Amino acid sequence: MHNPWILLLIAGLFEIVWAVGLKYAEGFTRPLASAITIAAMIASVWLLALAVKQIPVGTGYAVWTGIGAVGTAALGILLFNEPATVMRLLCIGLIVIGIAGLKFLAPGH
Repeated sequence: MHNPWILLLIAGLFEIVWAVGLKYAEGFTRPLASAITIAAMIASVWLLALAVKQIPVGTGYAVWTGIGAVGTAALGILLFNEPATVMRLLCIGLIVIGIAGLKFLAPGH
């Protein structure tokens, strides 16, 4: 089987795509953006399911949501002019530290 951490990373990247896609889909009123968003949702959850066959589900889910949260927050800043305050960036950094901790402290990483 493929490396579950790579699958989890790719699942997290698809989570970013669908989360940002929600903005572009405008309540699923834009067909192409909606289709891309839904396809990314399916791919993300499918890859997460494959990854947690070998990674503890709590760890896998936390890392998956962390990747999605950090990536979506970063793209919100870059694409949608969301605020990049020091406190917000610090909190995003704490999520990154948590993801790294879960990856490197998980059994069988």
